[in-house]
Amino acid sequence: MLAPNTKVDKKDAKLVLANMIWVAFALLIGGTAGLLQTLVRSGHFELPFGIGYYQLLTLHGVILALVMTFFFIMGFQIAALSRTSGPLNKKERTLGWIGFWVMTIGTLMSATMIALNEASVLYTFYAPLQAHVIHYIGLALVIVGTWISVAGQMMRYFRWRRENKGQKTPLLSYMTAVNNLMWYVCTIGVASTVLFQFVPWSLGLVETINITLSRTLFWYFGHALVYFWLLPAYMVWYAVTPKILGAKGFSDNLARLSFVLFLFFSIPVGIHHQLVDPGIDAFWKGLQVVLTFMVIVPSLMTAFSMFAVFETYGRNKGATGLLDWFKKLPWTDARFVLLFIGMLFFIPGGLGGIINASGQMNQLVHNTIWIVGHFHITVGAPVILTYFAAMMFLLPHLTGRKIDKIANRLGLMLAYTWALGMGIMSAAMHFAGLRGAPRRSTFSEYGGAEVAEEWITYQVMQAVGGSFLFIAIIIAILLFLKLVTGPKVNDVEEFPVAEFMDQYDPAVKWVDNWRLLIIITAFLVLIAYTVPITQMFTENIPGAKGFKLW
Repeated sequence: MLAPNTKVDKKDAKLVLANMIWVAFALLIGGTAGLLQTLVRSGHFELPFGIGYYQLLTLHGVILALVMTFFFIMGFQIAALSRTSGPLNKKERTLGWIGFWVMTIGTLMSATMIALNEASVLYTFYAPLQAHVIHYIGLALVIVGTWISVAGQMMRYFRWRRENKGQKTPLLSYMTAVNNLMWYVCTIGVASTVLFQFVPWSLGLVETINITLSRTLFWYFGHALVYFWLLPAYMVWYAVTPKILGAKGFSDNLARLSFVLFLFFSIPVGIHHQLVDPGIDAFWKGLQVVLTFMVIVPSLMTAFSMFAVFETYGRNKGATGLLDWFKKLPWTDARFVLLFIGMLFFIPGGLGGIINASGQMNQLVHNTIWIVGHFHITVGAPVILTYFAAMMFLLPHLTGRKIDKIANRLGLMLAYTWALGMGIMSAAMHFAGLRGAPRRSTFSEYGGAEVAEEWITYQVMQAVGGSFLFIAIIIAILLFLKLVTGPKVNDVEEFPVAEFMDQYDPAVKWVDNWRLLIIITAFLVLIAYTVPITQMFTENIPGAKGFKLW
């Protein structure tokens, strides 16, 4: 048996498992929709039963990018808090359950409207495409559900601080609190546009909608959303990976600083998604590009920290040459392989992000499928593969089981199959995008246009990659079932949490000053957004009526 205070509380475990069941279900539904999309774009497949391509595209985006990730993050963060700060109390756990059910209701409302083809507006729901009001209310409830769950998590974190005054907070708990604070700040944008623009507009209470304002409020939320997905993966990289290796983490204080920098610079950068949009002055676009590049700093800090751990581990195992440590890494441990392959994908993903955020280069790729390839190589590989790695130790830990040889082999198969599929598909998207292939569009030869012929081979390759990814999803579902249905054991799988080389050094005081962190975050947001949004209210921007095109 594991020693006391090293396990997730049994009552908390039920809440975590409820969230993880949604993750598996969403992965299967959203992944099936993704496979069908790639087949359609190949030009050799037509959707059956009158299913629309954009209906499918909306389902894929909403279910994978929002539903699957939100349920995983809520579950993982609750587990991380319970593991490192201690069990949630009844009130905190009740908020978690209320949040879970509100998210579930919202998901079902939105999915129903998508299934009825009343909400084929893609996951970004750009106006003037108009969905049924139930879809917008459903999405709003999903966000509100996260707010409620996060409230319980924050209560647990600050209760630990009150009960342990003067002590350094557990790293995983601190990281969870930073991610949650960022979430509260960034969701103000999407909540505002849904509540005050989309709901009245879809009900017919107002005839038109300010598109520039709605897109700006969405991307105020939308880029920070990427880091809301990513930071739980970083939590695993920093705080779990060294323990899996049997080594110490590089620096606890550096990890905290990197999360603070992500908090500061992940929100006031959304306009870099709107570099080709009218209605926003070039100065403010340029400012947010500069702030976007600031996010590179904590990303490089993370890369340095992780590879320092890997090299230290390898040299402790006897590595002597420049890169000999690479051979010493535990290539037979699926938890590590999933994590490491995800990290490798993030290297080209980060380079692509620099291109996308650069004004002149963005104009070349903005409305092409390059962007879709970038999205998949940054979120669909590093984030999701790390989520899979976390599920490998978390699910048996919660259910009183152990990773056996079969589960480990399934994990290795999942890692390599996913990497193959994602590598083929995202590479094809990038190359097709450089040749002008559009995004957000079903297969089209553009009336036999010569330039479109260059895209066909790449679109077939996307279908090949998508097929491998679907096989990987089936493996992931089998792994999920294996991890939760195997025989119970006394030697329960560990929820690994690492110690650091500077474990007992005091934390940098200002990093724990939450009032200061909130002030700096708010200041950067106000600098970046006050003038652009004020102009959208004061300038004579024409409104747009709603359209339902499919």
